[in-house]
This record gives sequence, C-alpha cells and structure tokens, in this order.
Amino acid sequence: MGNTSNEAFILLKQLNVHLEQEYKYQPREKGLVLIEATAENDNTICQRSRNAKVEDLWSLTNFFGLGMETFVLAVNILDRFLAIMKVKPKHLSCIGVCCFQLAACVVEEDCNIPSVHDVIRISQCKCTVSDVKRMEKIISEKLHFEFKATTALTFLHLYHTIVRCHSERKEVLNLDKLEAQLKACNCRLIFSKAKPSVLALCLLTLEVETLKSLELFEIALRVQKYSKVNDTDMLYWRELVSKCLADYSSPECCKPDHKKLVWIVSRRTAQNLHNSYYSVPELPTIPEYGYMSESEDWCEDMSSGEDSLSSSPPSDLEASFFFDDYKPKLKCRNSHLYPL
Repeated sequence: MGNTSNEAFILLKQLNVHLEQEYKYQPREKGLVLIEATAENDNTICQRSRNAKVEDLWSLTNFFGLGMETFVLAVNILDRFLAIMKVKPKHLSCIGVCCFQLAACVVEEDCNIPSVHDVIRISQCKCTVSDVKRMEKIISEKLHFEFKATTALTFLHLYHTIVRCHSERKEVLNLDKLEAQLKACNCRLIFSKAKPSVLALCLLTLEVETLKSLELFEIALRVQKYSKVNDTDMLYWRELVSKCLADYSSPECCKPDHKKLVWIVSRRTAQNLHNSYYSVPELPTIPEYGYMSESEDWCEDMSSGEDSLSSSPPSDLEASFFFDDYKPKLKCRNSHLYPL
C-alpha cells in the first residue's frame, strides 16, 4: 500500500482477518435464491416480505436510538436464518424481534438494550415474551450461536479508515453518507448475495467517483487489488448498487416537504415503555367534538391489522428515511418454521 506506518500495518492486518472470515457469515445463496423465486401469494417468505421486515428493523433501531452496527447485524442474522429455514409469514414478526434483540445484545451496552417487552409493544408483534425466548433459542441453535459477524459495515469502516490513512484530504469521504447508502442496499435482498467486502468496496468507489479525486481513486484501486476483488465482480455489483442508490435518490424518494416523520404511540403504549424511549406531553383537554380518545384507541388497535406500512408499495414518506434520521410509523405484520 506504499505506507509502512504502524497504523497502516494494523489496518491491513485487520482487513486480512475479515477477508478470511467473511464467507462464514454470508447467508446461504441457495436459500436466498429460493426466497427470490417465491411468489408473494405463497404461504412462505418472499422477497417483498423480507425487504419489508428489514425496513421494520431499521425503524426499531432508529426508535430505540441504537447504532448502525446493530441494524446491519440484525439484518445479517435475519438473512442467515431465512436462508436455511422455510418460514411462514405469521412467524416473521417474532423472528424480526428476535434478530433485533440478538444484535442489540452483541453490539450495545447493557444499559442501552431495550427490554423484549418494549420491543414487542413498539413493533406491535403478535407474540409474547415467551414466544420470543423460544424463537431466540431456535435461531441461536440454527446459527450455532455465531452472531458477531463480519458484515459489509465492517469493511466499509475499514476501507474508509484506510483511505483516510493514505490521503491528505481527511475531510472528503463522508462516512455517514456511506452508511446511509449501505442501509438502502441492506433493504434489498439481492445485496445479501454479494460478498460484504465487494459491496462495501462498490459503495466506496462510487463515492470516490462522485468526488472526482484522482488521489482517492488510486487509493481505492490499491484497496481493491489488496482485497483481491476482480474487475468482473466489481462491475457487476457496482452497476446494481448504482441503480439502487439512483432509485433512492429519485424524486419519488425525496424528503416530503422537509418535514420529519415522527412516531405516533398511544398513551397506554407509552406508559408501558421505558421513560428514556418516549414521554407523553401534557396536552390540554380537547373540548366537544375532539378526537383524542378515538385517536388513542386507533393507535392501540393497530395490532389487529394485517399489513405493514413497509409492506405496501413505497411512497415518499416511506422511502426518505434511508438517507435521513426520520422515523416512520410501524404497523404490525402477521408473520412456522420448516427446515429447507
């Protein structure tokens, strides 16, 4: 890499370790292909329901104020499990909660891990704490208790640090932007078939291309060569990533009226949550013809619905949160497990 500094040596040593390990944590491709080929009206998980569940995972991550690493790991656990098990839709909500909890337990400090009860209520999952515990046991056994995975986020952080280490332009590459772009890719099943190192490198090189920096481009090429990523794989996945990012940058996915999306939680739900998650403001009494009690009842009864916000065709309101810290509302989705 042309740099013999101690920092560069440590970074490249870490990169070697993760390059050797990444295949262990990739979802089984055969299982992903089966999900892609499943029709939406079949009584098993299809591509759309998987993608919608990933959007729900991001909403939960955002609501509880957890990090990007928790979200990416939750998606990795979800995909690895779905790729080896035949899952009925009615169990997907419970599986999603389990993946979220498992990821949070690996990544977050104990004090930041939300309770299972709170996650169930916010996700409006039709399951009990006991159901979640039983499902966690199934997922843990099927994945051999290997949760701390090497993901595309792992490589994205490494590549970003390596580029900064070898470049004089420290402020150019925006890691937050790269993470937001990875978030969008995570919400499409096809990118779970890409090697994490390749997906991260595609995001990096596309961003370098937009910056029109010859220095950064040369560094990115050396990173690609060192990671032993061939040009064929790069061209194939770069094209798919570029199209994905273009879709999410299109007018259909623009931020609606520059207004933040907010969570709507009923008073009864909020009272059962940890105080740090949500607080209920004191509102004046609404006089005759007010709608407060109706609104509260509607929010509390959303758990009886069958469809999720994220399972509907994407709208402006839904798509914007990939690139902004916006928090769309969660509705429930009904989600049986059979080995493939």
